[in-house]
Amino acid sequence: MQIPEIDHDYPADLDPRVEALVTQVIGRVADKWTMILLEVLTEAGEQRFSQLLRAAEGISQKMLTQTLRQMERDGLVIRTVHAAVPPRVDYRLTDLGEGLSYAFCGVWVWAAKNVDRIEAARAAFDERAAA
Repeated sequence: MQIPEIDHDYPADLDPRVEALVTQVIGRVADKWTMILLEVLTEAGEQRFSQLLRAAEGISQKMLTQTLRQMERDGLVIRTVHAAVPPRVDYRLTDLGEGLSYAFCGVWVWAAKNVDRIEAARAAFDERAAA
């Protein structure tokens, strides 16, 4: 398997804010619900709160609200409130959110290419652990 070359030569004067941001973003995106909402919004486009609640199976209304607020704070989604009765709120990815979704698309590609190897490794581990 050929691994693409990645430039790991960071400048000596790397802004410490970059390291902090990467740590925060990884923590945010590694969150189960953020990943799921990124996927839903990427595939379906702009969605109402209720549509997101249905699409993200198992998420509570409270967790959906918290996750969307954090994603909005991070600049990943735009929240649009429509003056209607009952109130309607739509969410869509920003360019920043679309870029992050694209970056994490590589994880899905990697998983698809390696699922058999990972399952075999897990089965071998479990067999050794049971012995």
